[in-house]
Parts: sequence; structure tokens; C-alpha cells
Amino acid sequence: MISHFEVAMAAENQYEPKIRYNRLRLFLVILMSVISVVPLLILAFTNYTQYEQAFSNEMSHQVTRRISTIKQSLEMFIDERKAAINFLINDKSFEDLSNEKELQKLLTRLKKSFDGFVDLGLIDSEGNHRSYAGPYNLFGKNYKGQSWFQEVVLDQIYVSDVFMGFRQFPHFVIAVKHEKEDGSFYILRATLNTDMFKKKIYSLEFRPQSDACLINLNGVLQTPSRIYGNVLDDSRITIPSYSRNAVVQQKKDSTGSPYIFGYAFIQDSPFILIVNKSSDDFLAGLIGIRRNLLILLTISIILILAVIFRSTTYLVRRIEKSDLKQAKLLHSAQYTNKMASIGRLATGVAHEINNPLAIINEKAGLLKDLATFNDDFKYKDKTFDIVNSILNSVERCSTITHRLLGFAKRMDINAELIDIELLLNEVTGFLSSEAAYKNIDISFHFEENLPSITSDRGQLQQVFLNIITNAFYAVKEEKGSIKISAERGRNRMINVIVEDNGVGISKEHLDHIFEPFFTTKGKYGTGLGLSITYGIVHKLGGDIKVKSELGAGTTFTIILPIESQNI
Repeated sequence: MISHFEVAMAAENQYEPKIRYNRLRLFLVILMSVISVVPLLILAFTNYTQYEQAFSNEMSHQVTRRISTIKQSLEMFIDERKAAINFLINDKSFEDLSNEKELQKLLTRLKKSFDGFVDLGLIDSEGNHRSYAGPYNLFGKNYKGQSWFQEVVLDQIYVSDVFMGFRQFPHFVIAVKHEKEDGSFYILRATLNTDMFKKKIYSLEFRPQSDACLINLNGVLQTPSRIYGNVLDDSRITIPSYSRNAVVQQKKDSTGSPYIFGYAFIQDSPFILIVNKSSDDFLAGLIGIRRNLLILLTISIILILAVIFRSTTYLVRRIEKSDLKQAKLLHSAQYTNKMASIGRLATGVAHEINNPLAIINEKAGLLKDLATFNDDFKYKDKTFDIVNSILNSVERCSTITHRLLGFAKRMDINAELIDIELLLNEVTGFLSSEAAYKNIDISFHFEENLPSITSDRGQLQQVFLNIITNAFYAVKEEKGSIKISAERGRNRMINVIVEDNGVGISKEHLDHIFEPFFTTKGKYGTGLGLSITYGIVHKLGGDIKVKSELGAGTTFTIILPIESQNI
């Protein structure tokens, strides 16, 4: 029975201000937005970070490949010219190389075959220039005190740094030593300009903010640099550790902007190729991706928020309508409760009135019989009129009391086609909040292709609600488990099984659980739930069975006909 307090509360809730639902809508919008948008932002940030790393790695790979290409090209450039000079010094005699005309012819042939040669000179073991072919007047110059002369004496073949020298323009030399049979030696030295270095380095085609250059092992620039200065300036670059292969590193400048630093040692030479790829090059490829990602992310967030706002608005409106409907139902329940009380009162009144009416009816009939069999009774007609009036009044009262009894009876059963699986899900849906609060695990196991049954939905809902509610009281919190299954039975029956792992029912109580007013819940139970349930199941043409063991749980089996003959 619903109390007047609950009805009053429902009526009060019906007229709550709209601000309650607005707050609920705002809370749902914020909650769903956080749940939906935050993972999207995390995913977008993660993907962008991964793409940025992949893009950075790809750029590093490209720079490494291009540095390796220039490194091989410079090494080939130097090796070809070393090989050409080595061939000349071994192919020609000292006398031939001492002849300036012959030396001039050799220089002309070298220039035709190879770029970069400026002059050729023959130097004896004392460092004196014995012959010279080229545009400068270097005959008679002595190089014995210079470091490159000492290097070539020791290493046979020598490639110098870029220097100014007597020519007063940046150049480098390749010198090859040849020993005579008498133990003396001479050196064939070629001067080369650095234009080819510039051409090969500039082929990298970097943006203006980037740079590539050659330095020597002392950090002195061997080619011009956009960042570090002119030829022979100190680059202030820390000499990297030696590596046979190209090395690329990702660094940050003083402003925190990323850039790529790469280098490669040119084999058998004093040169190191240095590459700086600026942050503009590093970030140029990411700008378009970042813009597209932000556009896509913004559109996605707008769509998500729009859907969330629409759905929450619809949901809150449904809740508001449900609250109003609940209030109406509570009012209706109050009215029904009153009518039930009247019905019970009518039943009692009808029984109390019917008993004296029956006596009056019998006495009036007896009086009529006496008047009928007494021929001398002179008031016979008058008596018959009075008795008939009494009998008519009794019949009228009897009709009224029967109407009152009919009013107190239950409504007729409404038969409809019911999906057992759907019905059980609906019933457990009523208890989902309590199950979540008590941490009770509810599992379902339904036989495939289970047929629908013809029965009364409201009555079955009450049956299953009573049994599942009893299971809720029986199981322990935190470890409670309720298993609900449905399967075909014999003779076109459906078996619905509700099994719990609760406290169970003792054997002495098991035979009495369907008796009215029998309860094991103490003051919390009325003892009518299972009694009513048992009556409803049998009224619908089914049966109910129970198995239980104290401390091991209880299993209720509700057997229902697919097509009930009692409806």
C-alpha cells in the first residue's frame, strides 16, 4: 500500500521548478562531453605526436640519404683526381715531368678530363719547385718548411685543407710522392679550386634558413656558409665524433625551435660535410596536416556536442514526462487504494447485510405460505401485497449487495503474446539500480528460438518481480549472483529458472513458504508475496517449484504454458 507521504512527495515533485531539469541537462551535457571529447582529444594528440615523430624520422632519413649522396660524390671527386695524379707520376719519368712543355700538355689533358685542376708542379726532395704548369709564377718556390710537404713525405699521397697560399685565393692541393731507385724522391702536386665543392653542396637545394658547408678537422670553414661565415673563418662548430657513415641528429636551437644537424666525414681527406636543416623545413610539412587535423577535430567536436545536447534534451524531457506520469500514477494509486478500501468495506457490508436479508426473505416467504393455506384469513389480499413488497425490497437489497461484491472482485485477465526473454529483461531493468548498488551480478541464459507465450503481462511481471526481489534479499552484497534462464519444457511448457547463491531456505521452512503470512524476514516481511505469486501462476495454468539448501542458495522454477487454457 502506498502511503500518503509518498503521494504527497510525488505531487510536490510534479510541480518542481524547471531549474531542476535544467541543472540535470547541464550536468549530463558536461558529463557526456567530457566522456566523448576528452578521449577524442587524447587520440588526436597521440596521433599527431606519432605522425610528427614519423615525419621527423622520415626527414632525418631523407637528410641522411642526401648527405650520403654528397659524401660519395665528394669522395669520388677527390679519388678520381688522386688516381689521375698518381697515374701521371708513375707513367712519366722525372725528366718528362721536369720539362715544362710536357707538364703543360699533361695539365691541358687533365683539365679536359677532370674539372677543378688549376696547375701542376714538380717538387724535388729538397722542396724546390723544379717545373710548373699554370697561370702563376711559382718557379723556384721552396715548400720544404710547409706542413703539407712533411705530410706527403710520410703518407705518399696527401690532400690538403683549403688555404690561400702564394695564389691568394681559396684552393687545396693533392700531392703524390714517387721514390727513385737511388732513394731520393720527388712530388707531383696539383692545385684544385673549390668551385666543385660549392656546386655539389648547393645541389642539396635547402631553404634560405638552412645551410650546408665543409669544415676541416679544426673547425675552419672550407666553403662559404650562410650561418657560420666565409671561407677560412672559424665556424665555432664542435667537431663531432668520427663515423664512417652519415650521422643525423635532432636538436633545438637557443629559442627552442627544432632543427636537424647532420655531418659526414669525407674519407681520405681533412673535410667534414656539415648540414643544418632549419625548423622551417622541419615544420613546413606539418602545417597542412595540423590545419586539417584541427579542422576535422573542430567539426567532430561540434557534431558530438550537438548530438549530446539534442540527446540530453530529449532524455531530460523524457525524465520530466516520466516524473509527471509517476506523479499521476501515484495519484491514481491513491485513488485505487481508496477504491480497494471501499471494496473491502463493501465486501464486509454485503456479507453482513446478506445474512439478515436471507432471514427476512425466509420469514416473508413463510408468512405468505401461511396466508395462502388459511382460507378463513380475511386480510389475505392485504397480507399478500405487504409480503410481496417485502420480498421485492429484499431482492432489491440482494441485487445491491451482489453489485458491491462484484465491485470488490479483481479485474479479468488480459491475454496477449509475450516474449519471455524481453519480459525478464524488463523486470530486471526495474532492479538494475539496486543490483548495481549491492554489486549483485545478474546473468541470463536463454534457449535459442524460444517461443512466445500467451498470458497476462501484468500478472507475470508481478510473479517474476516477487521472486527476483526475494533473491535480492537472499544473496549477500559484494558476492551476490543471480542466474536467470529460460528453456522449453515438456507438453508445450516454458520453464523459467531463477537461481541465486544466497542464504537458502531450511528444510523445515521449505514446505511452508507458499502459505499466506509465512515469512522468514521477520518484521520486514508480510508473508504474502510468494503466496500471491503461487496463486497467480496456478491461475495462469502453470506451476511453481523450489529447491533450496541452507547456505547454498535457492532455485525457483516457474512452469508456464505456451498457450494457457485458463485465459
